[in-house]
Amino acid sequence: MTSPCHLPLESLISPRTPMPQAPIIPPPPLPTSSLNLAFPFPTCGLQAPVPPPPPLPPPSLAIGRAPPHVYGLEKSQLLKEALERAGPVPKGREDVKRLLKLHKDRFRSDLQWILFCADVPSLIQEGPQCGLVALWMAGTLLSPPGSVPLARLVQVAMERGYTAQGEMFSVADMGRLAQETLGCQVELLCGGLGSPNRARVLQHLVTGHPLLLPYDEDFNHEPCQRKGHKAHWAVSAGVLLGVHDIPCSGYLEDPELPGLFHPVPGTPCQPPSLPEEDSPGTVFLLSKQGKSWHYQLWDYSQVHDSNLQLTDFSPSRATDGRMYVVPAGGVRAGLCGQALLLRPQELSH
Repeated sequence: MTSPCHLPLESLISPRTPMPQAPIIPPPPLPTSSLNLAFPFPTCGLQAPVPPPPPLPPPSLAIGRAPPHVYGLEKSQLLKEALERAGPVPKGREDVKRLLKLHKDRFRSDLQWILFCADVPSLIQEGPQCGLVALWMAGTLLSPPGSVPLARLVQVAMERGYTAQGEMFSVADMGRLAQETLGCQVELLCGGLGSPNRARVLQHLVTGHPLLLPYDEDFNHEPCQRKGHKAHWAVSAGVLLGVHDIPCSGYLEDPELPGLFHPVPGTPCQPPSLPEEDSPGTVFLLSKQGKSWHYQLWDYSQVHDSNLQLTDFSPSRATDGRMYVVPAGGVRAGLCGQALLLRPQELSH
């Protein structure tokens, strides 16, 4: 397997090329004063003219209130009326318990389970904005909710030449955008989510920080393998670990689901032993993406396999008459085997 890189974004060279071909002009230079990652940022190009930024969305709603904010909601009265009739969006713990009850056969009965969960609000995407929506959701764990609206992410991404209409085909560009707009620490992983990156990813999620990752999306939003033709973005905000023994302190068993344990809020807890990589069905990512209100539990190996086979630009997109910004080297160079670990700025690695 390709060795991982934990490098500053400043040093990565991945010039972007719009698809289909069009005249390219260089965008304004990206400020470097706030960048602190391990590799350099490339210069970038975007076809002209640059589309104007979309209108500002309605004010974001507080986490846990109903209904969640929907970008572009004012354009769909039918959807708005449906959401007004809906109840509060379930928190991550409730979503996980619902999934454990509905799909008992997916989770090994010989193990005990520990859920590490950080709640993020839902945001439904409009158009090809799945990456920016995932970044917005991740940002609620890094800065006060609503402090950076989606419209701001779209505007900066367009100004920097990262996108033409909201699409993001470069993990490195996404990292640069996160640094500039959210002021967070960004670590780019390459070489896939397997060893030696696996332990780093799981420890990151156990501590409550978000993972931003591209994958191929199946009809039910879960990871699949379509060679990048269904490339999509998700944020993982927690992890469900199957273990043989629960650490002696800092965890409580769920009163409704025996065998499911939660860390006690505000209490130091002993980190569990991470399941071995060759133990199938022991690690599930708690993930959310811009086409559903709910969290999903994705088998870690399924996510790993999907992320590692993103190689081709979708033929349907290549012929739809729209402009997309794709890095030199295509989808393989921009997305394949890559992910972002995001942390609040005040924390150290």
